[in-house]
Amino acid sequence: MAKKSVPQPKLTKLSVYLYIPNIIGYIRVLMNCYAFAICFSNKSLFSILYFASFVCDGVDGWCARKFNQVSTFGAVLDMVTDRISTACLLVILSQVYRPGLIFLSLLALDIGSHWLQMYSTFLLGKASHKDVKDSTNWLFRAYYGNRMFMAYCCVACEVLYIILFLVAKNESENLIDVLMGLAHHITPLSVLVGLSLFGWAVKQAVNCIQLKTAADVCVLHDINKKHSS
Repeated sequence: MAKKSVPQPKLTKLSVYLYIPNIIGYIRVLMNCYAFAICFSNKSLFSILYFASFVCDGVDGWCARKFNQVSTFGAVLDMVTDRISTACLLVILSQVYRPGLIFLSLLALDIGSHWLQMYSTFLLGKASHKDVKDSTNWLFRAYYGNRMFMAYCCVACEVLYIILFLVAKNESENLIDVLMGLAHHITPLSVLVGLSLFGWAVKQAVNCIQLKTAADVCVLHDINKKHSS
């Protein structure tokens, strides 16, 4: 005798908003808000809260897969939280270091490349902006295709920014002088900066590739639309 299928509870908007990974996302937002509110008065606590929020980005992804609570809203919440928190830290670094344009340029590259990548994903009808299996660029595929490699690059990038913020003693630091000062003496901190610089460089290269690849998708979409009309 065939077993009767158990009816699944009706999914509502509230139940999606209250998915475990989405609740973690809200906690991340609150942590970041408090962290940036005290960033200049308590650098150590800021760094702990900021990095903890960043770690939670991996935790909510694991929870989404573990409890079958993957959602488009959660993915967008994740990306928006990541981009805004990194953007805020880059703005702060642009005010602490000279030339500040370096950090503002990194901010523009980060936001622009991810926004275009998301838009091109929708144009191609893909479920995730990380689906780049059809890309001809090996670094692009390696970055999004290997979860551990991508995690290393992302962590390295954030750790580098946090260290730069922590070692800044005033609001007119020269970025090159600070990096050269760290390189002159072999310490655990300088080794960590060296390891972080490689991952940071890879992530910026991927952002550039992502920007160009996504822009090409948008342009090709316009060309195809013109030809079909």
